[in-house]
Amino acid sequence: MPPLLELSEVTVRFGGLTAVDRVSFEVAAGEVCALIGPNGAGKSTLFNAIAGNALIDSGRILFRGDAIHGLAPHAISARGVRRTFQNGGLFAHLTALENVLVGLHTQVRSGFLGLLVGAGKSYRGEAAATRRARELLALMEVEPVADHLAAELSGGQQRMVEIVRALATDPPLLLLDEPAVGLAPPMREKLGRIIRRLAAERGIGIVLIEHAIELVMSISDRVIVLNYGRKVADASPAEVRADKKVLEAYLGHA
Repeated sequence: MPPLLELSEVTVRFGGLTAVDRVSFEVAAGEVCALIGPNGAGKSTLFNAIAGNALIDSGRILFRGDAIHGLAPHAISARGVRRTFQNGGLFAHLTALENVLVGLHTQVRSGFLGLLVGAGKSYRGEAAATRRARELLALMEVEPVADHLAAELSGGQQRMVEIVRALATDPPLLLLDEPAVGLAPPMREKLGRIIRRLAAERGIGIVLIEHAIELVMSISDRVIVLNYGRKVADASPAEVRADKKVLEAYLGHA
């Protein structure tokens, strides 16, 4: 069986700057893989390349054995690669539940407006989507705020709802861009526990960019370290902690 995600010698350039330099790695179903490195290491560019928001100059990106590099972001998303963004992306004037329904609209014939206002009286589809959305909110332990406006939620709750929306279509692969940014330690621990559950119980492959190093080391199966666009380590958390190249590039000492 091919890996869920496979990057082979991926290079991305912006003018004369090489942002990602011949990076290769694989991610299996049910695996949590973290990308770490100092600012400017190429992590976000690599995420954008996987999701179709940046074109690669050479190499290849395969999802379930099929090439996805060069496809539009919506086409890659439709294949089952979903992502969150560092700066969030919820609709502030919609409730948490309605934000999740946005992620479900492609699966319901009544369409997005029908989900929100009942256009055409498509109650059966609307009820099924609402039930599914509430189940996902419960999975992420934020169902109690389902009917609250996104603008009223705490930063941690907004992060959870954003992940729920990305999960709405049962994606095989989830890309999380700094999911713990700004979270207090208790919420960070809760997030880590849920990420592990998504991988272990649902078999979702998860790739995350994260600066909270303790979270990374506690939830990841593998840690990939980038520096100046190049991969300098790809190993277990324990092995990465002991790697001199990582200590020099990321932690600032050997």
